[in-house]
Amino acid sequence: MPPSRSRRRSEGINYWPGFVDALSTLLLSIIMILSIFVLGQFFLSQEVSGKDEALSRLNAQIAELSQLLSLERANGRNAQEQLAALTDSLSKSNADKVKLQGLLDAAQGDAAAAQASGGAVEQIQGELDSQKRISDQALAQVELLNQQISALRRQIAALEQALDASESKDRESQTKIADLGSRLNAALAQRVQELSRYRSDFFGRLRDVLGNRPDVRVVGDRFVFQSEVFFQPGQAALQPEGKAEMDKLAAALLDLQGKIPSDIPWVLRVDGHTDDRPINSPQFPSNWELSASRAISVVQYLISKGIPAQRLVAAGFGEFQPIDTSGTEEARKKNRRIELKLTER
Repeated sequence: MPPSRSRRRSEGINYWPGFVDALSTLLLSIIMILSIFVLGQFFLSQEVSGKDEALSRLNAQIAELSQLLSLERANGRNAQEQLAALTDSLSKSNADKVKLQGLLDAAQGDAAAAQASGGAVEQIQGELDSQKRISDQALAQVELLNQQISALRRQIAALEQALDASESKDRESQTKIADLGSRLNAALAQRVQELSRYRSDFFGRLRDVLGNRPDVRVVGDRFVFQSEVFFQPGQAALQPEGKAEMDKLAAALLDLQGKIPSDIPWVLRVDGHTDDRPINSPQFPSNWELSASRAISVVQYLISKGIPAQRLVAAGFGEFQPIDTSGTEEARKKNRRIELKLTER
């Protein structure tokens, strides 16, 4: 019988070299695509960072220009008030000038009276000259204030133009940032889809290696093992049968690890669950400790088989996440379980 089987193997067609070549070509293509994706992510993050810095500088410039504009407007209001006060003073000076000019005309018309009161005429002429000097000074101040107001108006116009330009740049930056955000969200969604694809591959591989066992089920995105596969009642030490199943799981996970890109932060979460019957032993005061210890035992065994510790998570849920709440013995058996979920950190 053995020689017969050996002849049949030798007569079959060896497909393995062709399969290895195809797999190598596929792996190189995937590595090239992922390298391009990583470079794209790097340049995208650099561009987003640069846009954030430019936006911060623009906001600081806008704040500074707004302060300068407020200051210039306040100076303009003060200049307007001073101009109004000087204009009022000039009007009063002109009124006084007209009054004095009338007095002077009256004095000059009456020569005899003017000669008799020559000192009064000289006094009036002196007052008139003084009012002229005051009027000339007021006119000079008004001219200076007009020049200052014109300069302030030009400065305000320049500041408003700079503010409009800054607001336009800010709107353009916001548009570019929104576009970058959309592209980043699309990239993140693509990475989530990639992890979902690898999760499907992992589940398919586990189904193949575990077979159609009644104590292993797939619930949504998780593999569910009955606790009896791994542990004795009330204990957290793996049984030989459970280690054999973990060996299959570790082999599938190691094979998948080489296919998932390193920039995808995936983890295998191991969740421990118990039924609702209380436990109070020296080793496990409550179901919390029992469920957590069982999850940790599975994680530690997977680490001993070469799975990186940073890719594993252990969690204990006690009796607080049942999948069957009917309270029967069959329901309690379903609730005593270990769940495995390939997810993102």
